[in-house]
Amino acid sequence: MCGIVGMVGSGPVNQDIYDSLGLLQHRGQDSTGLATSEPNGVFHIIKAKGMVREAFRTRDMRNLLGNVGLGHVRYATMGAAANEEEAQPFYVNAPYGIVLVHNGNLTNTRELTEELFSKDRRHLNTTSDTELLVNVLGSELQTTIAGPDLDTAQIFEAVRRVHERVEGSYATIALIAGHGLLAFRDPFGIRPLIMGKRTADNGKTEWMVASESLVLENGDYDIVRDVAPGEAIFIDSDGIMTAQQTAESTRLAPCSFEYVYLARPDSIMNGISVYETRLRMGDRLAETIAKHVDVSQIDVVMPIPDSSRPSAMQVAQKLGIEYREGFYKNRYVGRTFIMPGQATRKKSVRQKLNAMSTEFQGKNVLLIDDSIVRGTTSKQIIQMARDAGAKSVIFASAAPPVRYPHVYGINMPNRNELVAHGRTIPEIAEELGCDGLVYQEVEDLRASILEGTDITELDMSCFDGNYVTGTVSDEYLAWVEKVKTS
Repeated sequence: MCGIVGMVGSGPVNQDIYDSLGLLQHRGQDSTGLATSEPNGVFHIIKAKGMVREAFRTRDMRNLLGNVGLGHVRYATMGAAANEEEAQPFYVNAPYGIVLVHNGNLTNTRELTEELFSKDRRHLNTTSDTELLVNVLGSELQTTIAGPDLDTAQIFEAVRRVHERVEGSYATIALIAGHGLLAFRDPFGIRPLIMGKRTADNGKTEWMVASESLVLENGDYDIVRDVAPGEAIFIDSDGIMTAQQTAESTRLAPCSFEYVYLARPDSIMNGISVYETRLRMGDRLAETIAKHVDVSQIDVVMPIPDSSRPSAMQVAQKLGIEYREGFYKNRYVGRTFIMPGQATRKKSVRQKLNAMSTEFQGKNVLLIDDSIVRGTTSKQIIQMARDAGAKSVIFASAAPPVRYPHVYGINMPNRNELVAHGRTIPEIAEELGCDGLVYQEVEDLRASILEGTDITELDMSCFDGNYVTGTVSDEYLAWVEKVKTS
């Protein structure tokens, strides 16, 4: 999971992209990068470790010239988390010069690495799958060029060939020097990408594409639509937009975890409100809790801030139990789930949350969290509630048990790290140290996301083990686990 944004403006775009990256900070805190392009094709690229507010200085912004640009916030799924060389965007100088950012995860990186070396004669400097992607695009674009001028037909043909070579999830934005901005999405639409436009003070049309709708709304863009699975969008430097379907076969199967945890609640993705989804998750979770727990013995319902709050409010309302806020959150600590390494996550939980003893003392507490992945955070939160005086602690997850690796852009590749893998729910409860544990049902989560839409499919692979691309084998999962633990 990363956050990406691209813009074609009528004037300098550096500040708008910087502001947009700040709005996407929840999608990644390892590193960030920003690139702009002048009309003559000169690129300006700045990337650094850390958060947006730490990475860019005034002198950087002054140097980011041009009316076309893109940006990225990263949390590592492939490549080294702390290595600045792995930060996006990535650049290749041929053909024309391409700068690219990518949200997702490619699942045939071994094959692509070999092909790029033996067939395409391209050199890689990192283990990042984004560097693979920009080189595949560059190679395919170079083979499609016929004549001195680059046109959209050649660009779209290159993207079509990229789809044929690349497997996995990818929402992508690229700048082609002296030409404009290219955006495209994998044929399954696993990772989100939405576009909008606005009219500038000079009357010209400005365009933006981003991971989440809140970025467009904040910039006063009119939302046009989501980029369709397999579709490519090209916007030239004058703001002329062209779109074309570039994949042979497509179907929309967005990642369910976006709605559970990753996206901000004020975003709409694939026409689905994240906030409304989380409310429905709470409604359905309440019904499941009532089947398994004596709710008359529960004194208060409390959320684990922030992403579980909508679900917790609905659980309290449905069960007729008082809703209280028992944990205070330090908002200057990053999201623990997306921090690299168990030791870092464990250390950060108590820095991130403080339990208020006045809310816990002598009470039977029902804690609601959005999900339970490794269990590291949940275990500590349960102990914090006990230390604050809770009489008993029931824990409920608004998502089903995460039993399988997620390989499409979320850092949960090792089955042995998943607390639910190979354990029954009572065994998980014992591991976490709670008095009772309730999970959302898989079908209830599916219904919560898809209710009222025409979408029929979701990627729920981390819950049900079904990988929508059909290209994820047991051998690949074993290889990923080996790479991640070596």
